[in-house]
Amino acid sequence: MPDPRFFESTGPLSLEAICQLTGARAAESLADLAVDRVAIASRGGTGAVVFVTGRGFLEDLRRQPPSACFVPEVLAADLPAGCVPLVHRNPHGAFALAAEALHAPRRHLGVDPISPEARLEAGVSLGPGVVVGPGAAIGAGTVIGPNTVIGPGVAIGRNCRIGANVSISFTLVGDRVKILAGAVIGEAGFGATAGATGLIDIPQLGRVVLQDGVTIGAGCTIDRGAYEDTVIGENSKLDNMVHIAHNVRIGRNCVLAAQTGIAGSAIIGDGCQFGGQAGIADHLIIGDGARIGASGGVLKNVPAGETWGGFPAKPVQRWLREVAWLSRAAGVRSRGGES
Repeated sequence: MPDPRFFESTGPLSLEAICQLTGARAAESLADLAVDRVAIASRGGTGAVVFVTGRGFLEDLRRQPPSACFVPEVLAADLPAGCVPLVHRNPHGAFALAAEALHAPRRHLGVDPISPEARLEAGVSLGPGVVVGPGAAIGAGTVIGPNTVIGPGVAIGRNCRIGANVSISFTLVGDRVKILAGAVIGEAGFGATAGATGLIDIPQLGRVVLQDGVTIGAGCTIDRGAYEDTVIGENSKLDNMVHIAHNVRIGRNCVLAAQTGIAGSAIIGDGCQFGGQAGIADHLIIGDGARIGASGGVLKNVPAGETWGGFPAKPVQRWLREVAWLSRAAGVRSRGGES
């Protein structure tokens, strides 16, 4: 269930209302049936509505059967007992509409820039123009620069240093974390799907977790998770203008140089190193201690301890041999053309 510090529940909603909202079709009576939250397939349970798009999700459903499931018609008969099938040609799109109806992000609507519902420990230092939302908590010794916005429910640990013009929302921050000027932490990740009249945004209901000792460079953006959390592990260091997409998990003591981009749901092991402008495709696994050279474009999993470079990235010695061969071949052709 979305963290209540960041999202308020607007349910329950009857399944009949859900069908009217989304255009789903139920094969049975919906009288007296309702849901109060959305969930991913493996974390359903009573009161939840989930979605599946293929048979690979069916085993997840059986772990904690939900009350209802958006499903393509071909799979409707395969749902576990007690789970009401809500048939839809685009289950993900229907799920997005239900999520938006059942969960609303908390907002700071008061006139006081420092909400009276915020909790600040002794020794917190706030620069001019700082905004702190309701339910936010800031630990002792933390310094926050001018015009920074701390959203509702955000928790920041002790002895942190946060620069000017930083935006932090839907985020839990550990102790001794440094966030440099202009960073944006916890905004919605990039997710869209087809709706009845065009593309619709998929609500992002997860969080960002920055563990102890993390450093986030100037101008970095870290997206909150879609359903799970985006996590930056203890003592990892991000250079300026790094982008971390939703659901990414980065291990401890990693170093990411400027303009590195990590696509959604990638998993980065402990002690990894990324050169400037390195790019990692979505859902990949980068093993512990792996290194990616500058401008390397990674399109498949990288084993632990290996060094890769180039595009598409491959083990660095192989890549260098290929570059050398191409250079020699190009030189021979050039001389041949001139003769």
